[in-house]
Amino acid sequence: MLEIGRQIPLETKNQLAKRDDIAKSMEKLKMEESSSSTTFKKKPVIIIVVGMAGSGKTTFLHRLFCHTQASGKRGYVMNLDPAVMTLAFGANIDIRDAVRHKEAMKQYNLGPNGGILTSLNLFGTKFDEVISVIEKRADQLDYVLVDTPGQIEIFTWSASGAIITEAFASTFPTVITYVVDTPCSENLTTFMSNMLYACSILYKTRLPLVIASNKTDVAHHQFALEWMKDFEVFNAALDSDHSYPSTLTRSLSLALEEFYKNIPSVGVSAISGAGMKDFFEDIEASAIEYMETYKADLDNRQAEKQQMEEERRRENMEKLRKDMEKSRRETLVLSTGLEDKDANVKSMTDEEEEEEDEDG
Repeated sequence: MLEIGRQIPLETKNQLAKRDDIAKSMEKLKMEESSSSTTFKKKPVIIIVVGMAGSGKTTFLHRLFCHTQASGKRGYVMNLDPAVMTLAFGANIDIRDAVRHKEAMKQYNLGPNGGILTSLNLFGTKFDEVISVIEKRADQLDYVLVDTPGQIEIFTWSASGAIITEAFASTFPTVITYVVDTPCSENLTTFMSNMLYACSILYKTRLPLVIASNKTDVAHHQFALEWMKDFEVFNAALDSDHSYPSTLTRSLSLALEEFYKNIPSVGVSAISGAGMKDFFEDIEASAIEYMETYKADLDNRQAEKQQMEEERRRENMEKLRKDMEKSRRETLVLSTGLEDKDANVKSMTDEEEEEEDEDG
């Protein structure tokens, strides 16, 4: 208990103020009326978990689900990995119930990655039905946790991945979580590779991004935070290496300085559950950012896309109309020419018959 007259530390004041702001903004987020073109009656936050193979995405998502249950939040789990053998949690929506990737491999003569991609493509064609299912349960949910295939490029760079992400983002507040393998990222080159991939996902999806440094029970993520916040610290770690990759990594770090400033990063452990509270605070702040910034940009892009589609449709209809008119004129000319030719032939035949009669 705080003593009367005792001064609250500045850090505590800042944390309390931040949490108050988040709480107020989340109340606004849950309002039934929205000024955007899409009506958000209730706004469960979509958390799409992506990351390199072996980073612990599925285990991390399991921990997220356990945390929501323990904290009284209502979570809804979706599995988009058709190749996973077993799940430690029950998925409310599972791609394996709709598509069997081994059958896709056999039917289309594909390899493992091709089977996963084809399964995701087939599932994406019916994703509007998935959105409808979630919308019906929206009033009963706080979060929708989405697990993605282990091969990150299959989801982040495929057409089906883009369709699924845009379908989520156009209906609900959506946040991308990029899971980083913290022990592996102690290597400077691996760390930079992860940051570049996270940056590419941010620009590809145009959605709020949270970096989750996983496995902090094995290696603490403080080094990564220091490298992101202070270039001199990162530069000092590279001083012992004068190779070309080291020089390139140093240059890339400077280029990503703005990216580091605006992307929240939190250390988590899927095993121990450490960092879950901070992670969900970043998720809530990102959901607010989505409504204030990303949603307007998404609406503008969708309006432009719809306008371009309408213009393309009008151009096609105009082209079809001209082609039909041209075809009608050609048919008329052709028909008239044949009739005249037949008439001339008949006239000549009649004249010849008359001449023969006179000679006879």
